[in-house]
Amino acid sequence: MKKEQVVNCQFSVWYPLFKKHTIKSLILPIPQNVIDYLLDDGTLVVSGSTNNNLQTQAANNSDSDEEDIQWTDDETTTTVTAPEFPEFNVKVQEAINVLGGCVFPKLNWSAPRDANWIALNSSLQCQSLSDIFLLFKSSDFITHDLTQPFLHCSDDSPDPTINYELVLRKWSELIPGGEFRCFVKENKLIAICQRDYTQHYQHIAKQEASISSSILQFFRDHIQYQFPDEDFVLDVYRDSSGRVWLIDFNPFGEVTDSLLFTWEELTSGKNLTANQTQEDTTQQDGPAFRQTTSEVTVQPSPCLSYRIPRDFMDLTTGEDAYKLIDFLKLVSEMRINTLGFIHAAECGLIFCIYRRGVSRRRRRSLMQKGRGLCSKPEELGVSAAFLQFTSNSA
Repeated sequence: MKKEQVVNCQFSVWYPLFKKHTIKSLILPIPQNVIDYLLDDGTLVVSGSTNNNLQTQAANNSDSDEEDIQWTDDETTTTVTAPEFPEFNVKVQEAINVLGGCVFPKLNWSAPRDANWIALNSSLQCQSLSDIFLLFKSSDFITHDLTQPFLHCSDDSPDPTINYELVLRKWSELIPGGEFRCFVKENKLIAICQRDYTQHYQHIAKQEASISSSILQFFRDHIQYQFPDEDFVLDVYRDSSGRVWLIDFNPFGEVTDSLLFTWEELTSGKNLTANQTQEDTTQQDGPAFRQTTSEVTVQPSPCLSYRIPRDFMDLTTGEDAYKLIDFLKLVSEMRINTLGFIHAAECGLIFCIYRRGVSRRRRRSLMQKGRGLCSKPEELGVSAAFLQFTSNSA
């Protein structure tokens, strides 16, 4: 995957070419002070609302004193005022109104799909800049766009300069069972996969031939040889009438989720089969089509991992051996009882450090150092709803 391929998948690059075949959208340049605000790793203080955005945080909530943190009931508080961006706020609100009052937000490449759980309605539907900020500041996908857009690129050339943009798309109620991801190699559509592979949709199994045919026809009529690259991934939506709509473009590489395929087979040059268990014995005329074939093969959503601390995921999956070693040393050294760390971990509290006003960087530091243990999480400001949520997530 080349850096140029990533650049070509920016929304503002492809939208003018294919706007007739996709959802109406508006693009706004993002000022540098807004980008700085989105990247700020401090307490989440949402800006851009019509209310007086005042929130409080612990006075000792700074990364410099991580080593000797001690929380007490009488800790002092300071008032934190959300930064305001009046001109940008006006432009965003005007764009939202033009698009009907509700929008789907994204950056140059990504949407904050991993953060929908934090919204009141668990939806990416936004009606104001504050709604957008809440999602963006809670999303690792957005952080990736802002900090590592060229991750996994093979060329050593200097990173191109990126002008970051806020993309506002007219809100549309898309049925997950109508979304499909298409893989294009050398301007040939080689594979199609249901976008939401975590569910089994009966209509996909019944209409597989017509779905594949309509997507292939859409690709040939409107996409093939029109996109700047010959290798790319596109997301499409097929509505109830059978019409296909373009949703997005993605780089052809491991930075993009291959869903029910693997990047090894997509890049191998071999004939793809409809099922992973099927042997490659026949020549296929059209693209390989994969779906979740039954309830037995339903899988958990990959975005669920963003709802609990990353350190907890690393421990449970073994992705970070050093954290596991530190964890075992900590257990051995502290000789804690079931009312301490072990009990907290089992219910998903993770040292009880998910206290209001603690930054992600600090949480990770506390996680590794084993600080902040407490058998009464309510003393640290952890709500009953959060306890129930983390318990269910874990």
